[in-house]
Amino acid sequence: MFFLSDMLNRKLTLPKPSEALRGRDRAIATASKHFVSKRPLKGPYPDGLETAMFGLGCFWGAERLFWQTEGVWVTAAVYSGGVTPNPTYQETCTGLTGHAEVVLVVFDPTLVSYADLLKVFWEAHDPTQGMRQGNDVGTAYRSAIYTFSGEQQVQALASRDAYGVSLTGAGHGRITTEIQPAGPFYFAEKEHQQYLARNPSGHCGLKGTGVSCAMPAPASASA
Repeated sequence: MFFLSDMLNRKLTLPKPSEALRGRDRAIATASKHFVSKRPLKGPYPDGLETAMFGLGCFWGAERLFWQTEGVWVTAAVYSGGVTPNPTYQETCTGLTGHAEVVLVVFDPTLVSYADLLKVFWEAHDPTQGMRQGNDVGTAYRSAIYTFSGEQQVQALASRDAYGVSLTGAGHGRITTEIQPAGPFYFAEKEHQQYLARNPSGHCGLKGTGVSCAMPAPASASA
């Protein structure tokens, strides 16, 4: 009983660097091309495209959500927000790497704005659940936004505050989404890339709150 309780606590609490798994120096093997679009997973990406990163729980359904969004050029399932270098899926699921399951989104800002992607993100899951998403429990399934510029950081925070008001008004708790500048991220194994295209009957627990997200007016990162 103590063992089960200890493991659950590990999965619900981010590890300190001294507690994290060691990982490895080399990147783990992954796919070279997107299974659906056949575009290069790791680039090079065309000039003018921008990058975003979102965690909505299990990355299988979350990645499909974004590759089906108009204006998105390519997506990938990645691990980010943790400590362990080049983690595996099994290691990430223990909660001892600190990583979240995240979707890397490369998009054309002339076709879809970052604000549009934020709206998709907020409405597609429940950002009030802490270290879980539905039946998926653990730090790997936390809600997260990792930003690639000051402008993205400003927009993400403003959208969180605005959506928080809407959620509270609808009877939901406070948003627990982690919003931080992007750090190192690691591509997941080939079998996890575009998983629901490879396995059409696979599990997808992605579910929103039903509350619409009204995006705030754009604000400058220097404001």
